[in-house]
Amino acid sequence: MTDFDPILLTLPSLAPSLAVEILPYGLTFHRVFVQADGRTHDIVIGPEDPRGHITQKYTNTIIGRYANRIPIGSHTIERNGVEAEVIAELNEGSRVSLHGGPVGFDSLCWTRLTPNTPPALFTEAELAHLPPLSVATSYGIFRLVSPDGDQGYPGTMSTEVLIALIPPVEQERKYVEPGQVAPSAEWDLGSILYVYRAKVDKGVTPVNLTQHWGFNLEASLKDGEDTLSVKNQNITIKSDRIVARDADSLNIGHFIPVTSATEHLHDGQKIGDKYPKLGYDDYYAFAPRTVKIPKRFPISEFTPKLDLLKDVLIPSGTEGATRGDRPEPVVELSSDKSGLKLVFETNQDGVMFYSNAWADPSKGARKKIHGGSGIKDHGDGYVPGTAAFLEFHDILAAFLDPANKDGNDTLLTSDEVYHNYVRCDVRFKQPEN
Repeated sequence: MTDFDPILLTLPSLAPSLAVEILPYGLTFHRVFVQADGRTHDIVIGPEDPRGHITQKYTNTIIGRYANRIPIGSHTIERNGVEAEVIAELNEGSRVSLHGGPVGFDSLCWTRLTPNTPPALFTEAELAHLPPLSVATSYGIFRLVSPDGDQGYPGTMSTEVLIALIPPVEQERKYVEPGQVAPSAEWDLGSILYVYRAKVDKGVTPVNLTQHWGFNLEASLKDGEDTLSVKNQNITIKSDRIVARDADSLNIGHFIPVTSATEHLHDGQKIGDKYPKLGYDDYYAFAPRTVKIPKRFPISEFTPKLDLLKDVLIPSGTEGATRGDRPEPVVELSSDKSGLKLVFETNQDGVMFYSNAWADPSKGARKKIHGGSGIKDHGDGYVPGTAAFLEFHDILAAFLDPANKDGNDTLLTSDEVYHNYVRCDVRFKQPEN
């Protein structure tokens, strides 16, 4: 197997409602297949050829070590009395280190773990919820080791990622007589879960990981420009403020309330209604909420009995089940035309919403299932406004703000374990038309 051979994960069914293709290269969600109402959708944009991700960067890949933008140069960091130096390397414009530097985690090959190379950052209690690695078809655990000094970041950091599909609870579908109106039921099709764990061997290092995945719930309909765009898809983001940034998109240290920038007040309307140009590229901090699942925990708590997966692996629609420690959902993306809906929950502090505003159709390729030729640089690539990238992570460049000292500073010491999770519940409701 090469770095670009897709690893297929599916739900246990002869006709699974949900399946994903994962590339070891960049830990990429190359395809996310949803089966609904007799139609197959691929709900993420991207190239047809897996090798297209080499040049069509940041399309459904992981980002690391640090998401988004920080100023280049040397930065002294300190957490709980432990100090180190970060030397952020240039890879955008003249001032910016983007997504972890010139060679981020998106450009590296991840190793899928097997019984011969078992996980080190997931516990015995957590792995007990999953089938044995030797027969795993609905999940995979992947590892990458970033050496000390990689892209200017201190400490050797080992990262392991669980990607799992969670089956829905079987739902009874009532027969509808011809001519009668079908009930407006919403069906659970399954869930996608990813969990990032990371550990640094010494000192302290910045870490703020995310999956840079871009969704379009209508592109597979191939029904003209309207379905290639996300302008008619509905979005809810439970945010009360966005990060203020300068001309190079660097955090300038304060927030803008969404009530004073109403194009950023997303409460279920169509994406194009408030901003027809679809020029979104902003970080939304979630409104105050209770989050019990930690973003890091002391290594002294990392025992065989630790279990941070039991609640996040509960199937949607489980009768009588509570959410346990899971926080309430914070983002929804839906389409009236396809009937698909994505509901996201996370323990992270916010989400970067990017509407593919800077896409160039003359470069890269568009998938055939989305109406493209699949040929690189053929002139029929994705145009601006063709995806909703939803990148869940903590505040931009938080470690540079003294107000975050020893708190939510996006720093990780060698006596801590990083824990970041996102769950996406996939649902379907019969379109009216």
